[in-house]
Amino acid sequence: MTESTAPTDGDRGLEWLSLDDDESVLWAGGPDRRTIAPTAALLAFPVLALLVVPFNAVAGLVLTAVLALVVVPIVGWSVLWIRSTDYVVTTSGLYEKRGILSRDVKRIDFEKVQNTSYSQSAIGTRVGYGTVEVSSAGGSGVEMRFRTIPTPREIQQLISSRVSPARSGARSTTESPTSGDSDDVLEEILVELRAIRTALEEGGVTQNRSPESRSGESETESVTLEHDSSDSQR
Repeated sequence: MTESTAPTDGDRGLEWLSLDDDESVLWAGGPDRRTIAPTAALLAFPVLALLVVPFNAVAGLVLTAVLALVVVPIVGWSVLWIRSTDYVVTTSGLYEKRGILSRDVKRIDFEKVQNTSYSQSAIGTRVGYGTVEVSSAGGSGVEMRFRTIPTPREIQQLISSRVSPARSGARSTTESPTSGDSDDVLEEILVELRAIRTALEEGGVTQNRSPESRSGESETESVTLEHDSSDSQR
């Protein structure tokens, strides 16, 4: 799969995105606007309620007002949610920006990604949108969801193609210092063993030449001299 070209900041409004010096955007998007269609269909209910007005004006107007008060905020909130939600895939990780009244930005680096998957509803399969789910190492379940985005399978493949090299690089970086530390520990152990061996050898020589040993040698020499003198007298 080829990497998709990211829209400009003006197209997606990525002024909230803060990238590292060597980081670039591979893909940026948001919830598919076609997902608002089922919610927008609710606006038909207040319009249909106006059909009651010719028969009972008061009941028709009240019903229309109640339905409008319920449906319009729901549709408006859905539109604002789509417009204020952004998903970004960069060369280093994943970003999710949410929030209508506030702003919440979340990032997951590729080396921390444990698993990725995508799902599509019956309508999403026919229309072409779905949800990509990402779980990270050490996290509890799904940590990030790209909800109702177009071409979810391609985005999931793009993320997976970046996860494997990133995790391999992180693993090699982690293993290198560990092997060096092991070599240092082994070297220290060898030095200690040599010192212990030297101390034992020096202790053995000193023990062989202890005062008790020297006095024993003197006694042996005196006994030998006495024995030689007695033989000479004979």
